[in-house]
Amino acid sequence: MALNHPTIEAANGDTKDRDIGEYQPDHAVDGSIDSDSDGVHEKLEVIFDQSAAQRRRASINPDHSKRPSSHRQKTSCFVHQLLEEKSKSGHWTPSKDGLLGDKPADKDSPAEMHDGEETPRHTQSRLLTKKQLSDMAFGIRELSKKLGHIRLLLKVRNVFLLTKAHDQKLIRNTRDMTEYLLKHKNEEGRPYIVWVEETMRNSPIFNAKGLLEQDDSYKDRLRYWTNELCAKKPHTFEICIALGGDGTVLYASWLFQRVVPPVMSFALGSLGFLTKFDFEQYPSILTRAFRDGVTVSLRLRFEATVMRARKQTQTEIDQSDGHRDLIEEIIGDFSDDVNTHTPLISHNILNDIVLDRGPNATMSSIEIFGDEEHFTTVQADGVCVATPTGSTAYNLAAGGSLCHPENPVILVTAIAPHTLSFRPIILPDTIVLRLGVPYDARASCWASFDGKERTELTPGDYVTVSASRFPFPSVLPLDRRSEDWVDSISRTLNWNNRQRQKAFDVEKKSKE
Repeated sequence: MALNHPTIEAANGDTKDRDIGEYQPDHAVDGSIDSDSDGVHEKLEVIFDQSAAQRRRASINPDHSKRPSSHRQKTSCFVHQLLEEKSKSGHWTPSKDGLLGDKPADKDSPAEMHDGEETPRHTQSRLLTKKQLSDMAFGIRELSKKLGHIRLLLKVRNVFLLTKAHDQKLIRNTRDMTEYLLKHKNEEGRPYIVWVEETMRNSPIFNAKGLLEQDDSYKDRLRYWTNELCAKKPHTFEICIALGGDGTVLYASWLFQRVVPPVMSFALGSLGFLTKFDFEQYPSILTRAFRDGVTVSLRLRFEATVMRARKQTQTEIDQSDGHRDLIEEIIGDFSDDVNTHTPLISHNILNDIVLDRGPNATMSSIEIFGDEEHFTTVQADGVCVATPTGSTAYNLAAGGSLCHPENPVILVTAIAPHTLSFRPIILPDTIVLRLGVPYDARASCWASFDGKERTELTPGDYVTVSASRFPFPSVLPLDRRSEDWVDSISRTLNWNNRQRQKAFDVEKKSKE
């Protein structure tokens, strides 16, 4: 299925055969590339070196059992098809030398089917060594750079439509686009299969029954998706079309926790940082995208895992006099003890992770760690850890920096800190952050992930934050992809918008 020598169309219209590498998507690549994009012919691959000597903290449940080969269907997403080539050879996981003990695998790790039974796999980026995480982040950045200079032709057959199911106007827009797609065919002459949310089946505004009465062939091509389908079979869809605002795009990231189809977002909401296309022109936009190809920007996502403190046995309580120290358990003498914490749940997020005081009247006390170092103790209403994409969200409201989405960084901003000296800090994406509630804290904290799944963190619990191996592919307009982000902050936030200072009247001054 790989295309070892795809045809690449240069900016001047000439065609040349270039070898892009051995790991290629099932989709053809039609690259409208600039003359300075000399790295396109290099191999697009992400390498994870299992021989790395430095390991991460072992507050995990390692599994030394031999993992079977994967029988999962290959993803239709061209980005993740490249990344999954290395997943098959075991490079997603830390080596046995980097783990201690003989415990069952993390319960939040995805599983493989082998002989009819599910076998857990380590897939969390927090389990990688420092070198593995650095190689992964560098590889994804290089892949993103290459994808930004080529135009990819998608063999679109299954179109995923996402909208606000409670907004009547958007439901009508969804029906219009559904009807348009059902009436047309792709470049291969095959009709589109359109997937809409299950709630549309009985929606009187969407009127699925009236739509199906127009043509008998629509019955097999109008289908309904559920959250379970998105989680288990994300490779079903070649492209996701989001109708709404930035919240709808974030919901797409939430639905597709691992493999994400390229997301084309139409601006029908309040904000427009992530929505790039005008809905009024959707017929021409979709026709051009499916015919001429798309350019994709890979947005960095974070993997956040809640680590729950295990309760001590009576013997352990007697030995420690009932005293536990979170710093000692994370980077100190007990850092190698896998029995101190257990993973509760893991999320891939596009915007931010927020730890706040919740309903408590008192401020929070939060310990912040970076790799094997204790950074600081924050006493504030909370802490916001944002991706570059999320820099314009809660991070901005809390006084954090604006950050271009192509920057590979982690932004940490305190929310109403009880000090004059705490300033927002920007960290590299190769760091594994840990934010925890100390055992002697007066109150618990609450963690939210892209504004969802609020989880209480009792004293001793913490959250790990690291760069995810599943980036978010956002489709960009072909004509204005380079200046799109600056335009969005100027248009949405009125960034640096003020009345221009008047010039001196030099001639009048000289006469005086």
